[in-house]
Amino acid sequence: MRRITEIIIHCSATESGADFSAFDIDQWHKAQGWSKIGYHYVVRLDGTVERGRPESEVGAHCKGHNQHSIGVCYIGGLKNGKPADTRTAQQKSALKALIAQLRTRYPNALILGHNTLSPKACPCFNAAKEYKDL
Repeated sequence: MRRITEIIIHCSATESGADFSAFDIDQWHKAQGWSKIGYHYVVRLDGTVERGRPESEVGAHCKGHNQHSIGVCYIGGLKNGKPADTRTAQQKSALKALIAQLRTRYPNALILGHNTLSPKACPCFNAAKEYKDL
């Protein structure tokens, strides 16, 4: 069993209001030569949480951290082509609930934004600060 020490939050880097699914991301990642979707969970605009890779599988979402992390991606992250926190109220609620569930399974895991581990804007908000009480 993998030892999970990080829960890493991402955005799909898609335009605000454009809804996509885990299936769509799976297709994008396969088109880039990956075996399947890199994230473990995807949160759609309406707050629906879809599974990507099983938690038991190593993800492909943050170089150097995949072996010991769970990757969670919300749909959005761009407004007029620029990085922005575009989460809907439903996404905010669903993300908080999902991360709380993950923390029950991995109580010592740090909650981090992709931007704290790589030079990226993703997820376009301060995940560690927002979820510090979980």
